[in-house]
Amino acid sequence: VQLVESGGGLARTGGSLKLSCVASGLPFSDTTIAWFRLAPGKERESISCVGARDLIAYYADSVKGRFFISVDFGEETSWLQINSLEPEDAAVYYCAAIRGDRSGLCRSSEVHFWGKGTLVTISS
Repeated sequence: VQLVESGGGLARTGGSLKLSCVASGLPFSDTTIAWFRLAPGKERESISCVGARDLIAYYADSVKGRFFISVDFGEETSWLQINSLEPEDAAVYYCAAIRGDRSGLCRSSEVHFWGKGTLVTISS
């Protein structure tokens, strides 16, 4: 199983980025896809996740209204659209997969597969 993120980089406060995650080796139609982030000095934070069956997206309060997750199960790809970037959004963003469907915001302890991450840096 591989999860490969891309799309990170340097962005300005108030700007936007779109992160991508391409999966391989997964039964994508029976997988929950999640995004996490890890900022220096902070714990890993669950950002968003969406299950394959109910297709309901869940978001952390810190990103609601600014981050949007989407998944193309046919293309086995997920995207995380990040708008209105804030300095606190600087982090390594990880794509993750959880076998099966679930509801609610995902927890890192539930994750079966992790990507290697993509770095988002914010400039003022």
